[in-house]
Amino acid sequence: MHDGDAFEIAVAAVSDASGYVDVLASVGAEGRWIATELPFDREARVQKVLRSIADEAVLVLVARGGGEIVGCLSLHPGQWPGVVELGMAVERAWRSRGVGAALLSRGIEWARSRNAHKIALDVYPHNDRAIALYERYGFVREGHLLKHHKRRNGELWDMLVMGLVL
Repeated sequence: MHDGDAFEIAVAAVSDASGYVDVLASVGAEGRWIATELPFDREARVQKVLRSIADEAVLVLVARGGGEIVGCLSLHPGQWPGVVELGMAVERAWRSRGVGAALLSRGIEWARSRNAHKIALDVYPHNDRAIALYERYGFVREGHLLKHHKRRNGELWDMLVMGLVL
C-alpha cells in the first residue's frame, strides 16, 4: 500500500455529517449502486445523519482518505429486536482498496459488542462487488425481491436480501 491508499475508519463526529452526505450524493449520482437518487434535500439528509450520530443505538462510521470522507457505513436498529440494518457507500476512486472491508469489519465488531444477533441488508443483484464483499464476511443470500424498488424514472429493480447471523 502506498500513501495514496492510506485511509482510516472512525466513528462519525458531528463535523463529518456533510462529508457523509457528499459520499451518498457522489455514489447516488452514479445511479446504479445505492437506493439514494439525486436530487435530494441535502439539508434534510445532513440533519438525518446528525440525528443518527447522536443516537447511541446507531453506529455511523466514516472512512477518511486523502483528507476527505471517502466511505460511510451506518447500522440502525431494524424492525425486529436484535437485528441491525446496514447501509454503506464508498466513493468510486476508493473502491477495491479495502475501504468497504474495513468499514464492514468495524460494523460487525460493533454489532457483536451490542449483542445484536443479526445484521441485515438489501443490495441490488447487479452489485456483484458488494455482494462478493458481504459474502466474504459470511453474509448469505436470504431472498430475492422481484421488482421491489421503484426508481424515480419508474423502473422497478430487484433487491437481494442478505443477512449475517452473529
